[in-house]
Amino acid sequence: MPDLPHPTPLFSCACHGRRAWLQTLVAGAAVVGAGSAWAQVDVGKSSALRNLVPAETLEQAAQQQYAELLAQAKEQGALAGPGNAQLQRLQTIAQRLIAQALPWNPRAKDWQWQVNLIGSKQINAFCMPGGKIVFYTGLIDQLQLSDDEIAMVMGHEMAHALREHSREQLAKTQATGLGIRLGAAIFGLGDMGTAAANLGGQLLTLKFSRSDESDADLVGLEIAARAGYAPQAAVTLWEKMGAATGKGGIGFLSTHPTGPDRIANLEANVPKVQGLYERAKR
Repeated sequence: MPDLPHPTPLFSCACHGRRAWLQTLVAGAAVVGAGSAWAQVDVGKSSALRNLVPAETLEQAAQQQYAELLAQAKEQGALAGPGNAQLQRLQTIAQRLIAQALPWNPRAKDWQWQVNLIGSKQINAFCMPGGKIVFYTGLIDQLQLSDDEIAMVMGHEMAHALREHSREQLAKTQATGLGIRLGAAIFGLGDMGTAAANLGGQLLTLKFSRSDESDADLVGLEIAARAGYAPQAAVTLWEKMGAATGKGGIGFLSTHPTGPDRIANLEANVPKVQGLYERAKR
């Protein structure tokens, strides 16, 4: 398959209105973060800031961008067909992980989850808002990933979508102050709604914070363990990522930097989910 370019993956007029808006934000954050009440890993509640960006609008933008990416890959003969063994492998893993996703975000039950494979030497994968997953063959082949390690990558990327990190980053980008723009976004969607609808390729270039990355590592670790994938694979995965740093085309590492602190954090959390894995394997 030919290589593809890297997709570079409060105001209110009355006190009552202000209180109601704040209550809405807190309630929304509690729902999205509901998984933390029973979770074995400690990630806390999702940021209320993401509520400034309409989830439906962002998911529609992601669907459009995802369709365009797949169309480009198909035109170039790089999109894996339904009979592709690697794609079938990914779909089997995804099916098991998706079954564990709902507690982390109630919206996920209505997502039209998709998994696709693109032929490319790039070491990359992502999950867009709404459950749109892409893997590149370079990630699987060059790092020689086991099913457990693929599950850790996929769980991590799914966690970004489930924890709605893109919504949060977009809100941070657009809302640089508590001015008219933000007020308009809250009450009429205004600039925020427009920004979300016009994201396009930006969804593949948004860089998550260090906190977002740690969050996705741990949520992904737990999702994969509950699905019956060995937790220790999260450690071996990032060790492979670290060893691959000197290779070209590592898009994944441009937005998901590795390092000893990341690996140490995962190692500290593996025992917390080991029991979930063992029960799933019975």
